[in-house]
Amino acid sequence: MEERVLDRREFLKRCWLAGGVILAAVELDGSPGLAAEPAAGAAPSGAYDATQHFYGMGVDVSKCIGCGRCMVACKTENNVPPEPQFVRTWVERYVIHAEGEPTVEAIEPGVERGAEPPRLSEKGILRTFFVPKLCSHCANAPCVQVCPVGATFTTKDGVVLVDKQYCIGCRYCIQACPYGARFLHPETHTAEKCTFCYHRVVKGLLPACVEVCPTGARVFGDLRARNSPLTRFVRFNEIQVLKGHLNTEPKVYYARLDREVS
Repeated sequence: MEERVLDRREFLKRCWLAGGVILAAVELDGSPGLAAEPAAGAAPSGAYDATQHFYGMGVDVSKCIGCGRCMVACKTENNVPPEPQFVRTWVERYVIHAEGEPTVEAIEPGVERGAEPPRLSEKGILRTFFVPKLCSHCANAPCVQVCPVGATFTTKDGVVLVDKQYCIGCRYCIQACPYGARFLHPETHTAEKCTFCYHRVVKGLLPACVEVCPTGARVFGDLRARNSPLTRFVRFNEIQVLKGHLNTEPKVYYARLDREVS
């Protein structure tokens, strides 16, 4: 009988299902693997030092016009499935009513928006605004803590990534994320999320969503650089984060965020 050779993902999945999570901490050749960062998109050896950087993103809510270009650019750049339920970043429109709960809807780029929510009177709506959302790349990330095989990890420069070679599709990280920022890829059956376009960042480029934003609502930068756009953004604005009470230490910082946003 021909012997079947297991690939890495199948090997890890079997180890986990059998209760042998410790075995999954070693690659098939016996060398440590879970702590290593994926080679895909990484800069040549010596050209990029992750320890010298610590990345984050800022969002100025007052500048977002809900155009959805960030969503289109993200899907194109990262080969995200076209279906609307699969997104690495999305934009929500908030309608704050004079009475009752706010109305929240996710916009769909290229789709004609429906009519405004019903108005009781001219005073029925106090304000409307758009809020871009994405993975918060938490410094204390719950998704990293619950991954049974170490597929979700934090790089030395502060970016939370998923190593698809190790991910077994258990969905623990999806359930643990309080921001709803993860999904299971329908083809690879591995966890997907925003990566800050890490393959671009290590080459000195901006994330695709930041590059295409026509109003500069998104700001990306290195928190360890005193003159970076993000450092200045944090310094000159009153900063808020989503779900700050959970102590996940998000690294997506919002300016002029309405208290109704969660």
